[in-house]
Amino acid sequence: MKGENVAVAVKAFAAIDVGSFELSMKIFEFSGKSQGRVIEHIRQRVDLGSDTYGSGKISHDKMDELCRVLSEFARIMDSYKVTSYRAYGTSAIRETKNTDIVLDQIRQRTGIKVEVLSNSEQRFLDYKAVAFRGETFRSVIGEGTAIVDIGGGSIQISLFDNDMLVSTQNLRIGVLRLQELLNHMNTRSSQREELIDEIVSAQLATYKKLYLKDRDIRTIIVVDDYLSVWVAKKAASAGRTNELVNLGDYEQFIQQLRTRPMAEIVRMLDIPEETVNLTFISACIMKRIMKLTGAQQIWAPGVTLSDGMAYEYAQQNKLLQGEHDFNRDILACAMNISKRYQGSRKRAETLENITLTIFDSMKKVHGMGKRERLYLQLAALLHDCGKYISMVNIGETSYQIIMATEMIGLSHMEREMVASVVRFNHSPFIYYDQMKALGTALTESAYLTVAKLTAILRLANALDRSHKQKLKGVKAALKEEQLVLMVETPEDITLERGIFEERADFFQEVFSVQPVIKQKKPM
Repeated sequence: MKGENVAVAVKAFAAIDVGSFELSMKIFEFSGKSQGRVIEHIRQRVDLGSDTYGSGKISHDKMDELCRVLSEFARIMDSYKVTSYRAYGTSAIRETKNTDIVLDQIRQRTGIKVEVLSNSEQRFLDYKAVAFRGETFRSVIGEGTAIVDIGGGSIQISLFDNDMLVSTQNLRIGVLRLQELLNHMNTRSSQREELIDEIVSAQLATYKKLYLKDRDIRTIIVVDDYLSVWVAKKAASAGRTNELVNLGDYEQFIQQLRTRPMAEIVRMLDIPEETVNLTFISACIMKRIMKLTGAQQIWAPGVTLSDGMAYEYAQQNKLLQGEHDFNRDILACAMNISKRYQGSRKRAETLENITLTIFDSMKKVHGMGKRERLYLQLAALLHDCGKYISMVNIGETSYQIIMATEMIGLSHMEREMVASVVRFNHSPFIYYDQMKALGTALTESAYLTVAKLTAILRLANALDRSHKQKLKGVKAALKEEQLVLMVETPEDITLERGIFEERADFFQEVFSVQPVIKQKKPM
């Protein structure tokens, strides 16, 4: 009623980032439909990356320090009455030889359950955090743009074209990994910039040849813990809220890092002394990337993995409405992968339309949702990418290509699900016990989803077996224990009928529904 005060439920959420160089926790407060605000941000240096990238394991001392800090985080969460939290480990945890032991120790000693993000999951959360910046993000990606996400173990370069994310690639040249390599070589400070340039240039040369080609990159969006600090201070000193700096300002910054004493840099950036070398490495990486792409400006939105975690939590709990269509980005990436391996765009679109028609007509039977529908679309778009390598073993080579190609927005298991659907579209289906013997990462639930999607893709593939797109329209209707597919075409579909009947057996095995094809010839 008007004039009454309505109590708004407030939710406190904690995002814990177990990073390569430091641990951080942000506590967010969500109320109503607000964007959420940070009410606490704690950072503690625990250099896990040097251990992982150097020896492959986290030392006992670092493990003790890690657990001590996380225990303190747990107490702080209690004091803020946090109702939910996420704790994610990145490359320093992901690349240890004994990850499961480390995670169990953390859980036993601190009560905090840390989950390990795959690289694509980590970068997707960073990307979500950037996209959440709204109008600035939309205006920047309207022109040629690359997101450069600089981490401790690697960097991720993602390219945009016409407002869509079209490719993403991971390069193992992160700041901590490079620092560990330089320390191992006992380099003098005067040599560091030249050596960094050599190491980075070697990988970027291949990247440019495969992915950049004639792309015009105007702006680089940088996500890191080092350059973002300088960009924010640069904007603040000029009285701006827009964190954009031009190439000239950036070159001056590089010169300052080269020539000024460490103590002066510490004061200038207000950072710990141990962070200065990492800032310099990050700056050198970005210098080389800007030269490679010809970019003229940098946007550093100052977001962190924790911001992405909070954004995802808010979306999942319907606390926020997102404006950017991330599924569209994933599909655009798949289309570009198909194009790279000479896939037929027209054939893929035909197959996609048929598979989705079947999927949508079977909702009451298959029990799958929007996410599984996306997997099916991706499988349809990538259904024949393996032909680029082998015309005989299409299923196996397609599987290998998909598993070796990152798509930001898909977890490792999701990528294996899509790859498996494509594989079994061409190869004999393997049952779960056999798959476990081969070392699959799929859970039994994921496997059953693969079986359902494979049955649909196989059936759709049969309807366009000639690759001539004979069927101008396909309609599907579920009638009792039959799926009736009405196809409209004046052409002979003897081939399609023959393959269809062969594929119908597996479809019926999976769904207990008999597919039937009926032809309607145009008047």
